[in-house]
Amino acid sequence: MEDSGAQPEGGTGRGDIAARVVNTAAQDIGAFIRSQREAAQVSLRQLSQLAGVSNPYLSQIERGLRKPSAEVLAQIAKGLRLSAEVLYVRAGILEQRPESAVRDAVLADAVLTERQKQVLLDIYDSFCRENGQLDEEKPT
Repeated sequence: MEDSGAQPEGGTGRGDIAARVVNTAAQDIGAFIRSQREAAQVSLRQLSQLAGVSNPYLSQIERGLRKPSAEVLAQIAKGLRLSAEVLYVRAGILEQRPESAVRDAVLADAVLTERQKQVLLDIYDSFCRENGQLDEEKPT
């Protein structure tokens, strides 16, 4: 008898696997947020006020029960004085970019707004792409 790909009742079908992946991602971002909050010595209540999200909702995020939206991640990043990009990468919203001292310096700068950081990084990336293309076009 050929295997039709159907899973027996109670088995692990594609939907179950996708649900587990989403759940794992939520737990990962929640654990990361908790570790960053504890490293910054900020209480859950303080971060909820800084980020403008409810205390119970933030607690659910940290415990992996909820996967926050990009907007909520940006608010949490602001409350933790982190780059939103760091949280977006951890949450799987953005792909991780190659490491760069310039990128790290821009992301770590507390004077710049998140929007200013993103604009600078976009310009930097465009220069890197342009220079990479120029290097490929040069005769050897």
